[in-house]
Amino acid sequence: MRKLFYPVIMMSLALASCSSDDAAGDVQQDIDVPSNYTFERGGETTVQYPGQTIRLQMSAELIGSFKNFDTATEASLLNMFAHVEGASDFDNTALNASGKNIKSKTAASADYFSANVAESAEIKADFESYISRQVDEVFPNENTTAEAGVAGQIADGSSARYVTGKGLELNQAFAKGMMGALLADQMLNNYLSTAVLDEASNRENNDNQVLDGDNNYTTMEHKWDEAYGYLYGDPSIPTANPNSVLNESDDHLLFNYLGVVDGDDDFNGLAQTVFDAFKTGRAAVVAGDYQLRDEQVNIIKEGVSTIIAVRAVHYLQAGKGAIAEGNMGGAFHDLSEGFGFMYSLRFTNNPNTGAPYVSPSEINTFKTQLLEGNGFWDVTPETLDTISETIAAAFDFTTVEQAAN
Repeated sequence: MRKLFYPVIMMSLALASCSSDDAAGDVQQDIDVPSNYTFERGGETTVQYPGQTIRLQMSAELIGSFKNFDTATEASLLNMFAHVEGASDFDNTALNASGKNIKSKTAASADYFSANVAESAEIKADFESYISRQVDEVFPNENTTAEAGVAGQIADGSSARYVTGKGLELNQAFAKGMMGALLADQMLNNYLSTAVLDEASNRENNDNQVLDGDNNYTTMEHKWDEAYGYLYGDPSIPTANPNSVLNESDDHLLFNYLGVVDGDDDFNGLAQTVFDAFKTGRAAVVAGDYQLRDEQVNIIKEGVSTIIAVRAVHYLQAGKGAIAEGNMGGAFHDLSEGFGFMYSLRFTNNPNTGAPYVSPSEINTFKTQLLEGNGFWDVTPETLDTISETIAAAFDFTTVEQAAN
């Protein structure tokens, strides 16, 4: 069985690295990697990512509102997605005061969508359709028993799941799809992109410690921190040691699933590997060692992409198992989560190719296979296995069972 990750020991370690400014390549510089994600200049922190925290909070509140049958409307949910500064869209008044929103950063990375506006618009429309269909199809059938072709509720143990006529929980499709389209895409394909990190005079300014306006950071330092914030930016996650609350924080987005995957023996050490790469890369930015920085970018891209792939396979296989047991409510819940993570594969980044691990055309084929006809009511174990095996092969898992555990 192939172990894909192992902890990278970087605690308070001085790394010897060739200076990027050394033409001869034989002058060494020491790079101090802190035990925590703590970086200062003049005794004050240089780490800021408030915009990421705001969008994580907006996403969490919007996802939670998908089942507000009595109060939510199509307009209220769409307004939360495309919030305008000052509008009273959220219960959290601090979010209402913000000029940031979710929609503008969905499928909006420099690497994947700056020259692909049409697909970006299609993806945004997908998420808006999840909102509209929840209100138009699911809300009116809150008390209707779901069946093939009929939206409504279906029992899953003591819980009720609310699904479309194809068995899809739209809130799960939205939530798990957003982990790719917003969080992974902005992290991997935007802020950690060379096009963003090295834009214009960023390298020169970083080398000379030219700060970004009145802020206590260089532009490159800030871009790196913004990537960090999309994974670790929930207020419940401690800045000092995020891994101390892997399974205890209030975050239910990508950070939560980093902990879940790390808890699988086949992928144990993933959380430490990703955290160490973020710290080491940030230290490399401070030192101006761009080769080391880019090595850490590749580690992060592989690690975060793996979270998405493992959970996609896990939920597809869990759905298959629930169908075999006759638990259709549980199956639809698992398959809906699997569908969302499968959608998120579009935003993964294979550092060896600079492209998603699974092509957009393959993902579209998977979506069609899952939802054709009566959708989850009719899906076969063979279809779920084929999709799972394709994903596992793309990520070089030894077996589907590694991710299914």
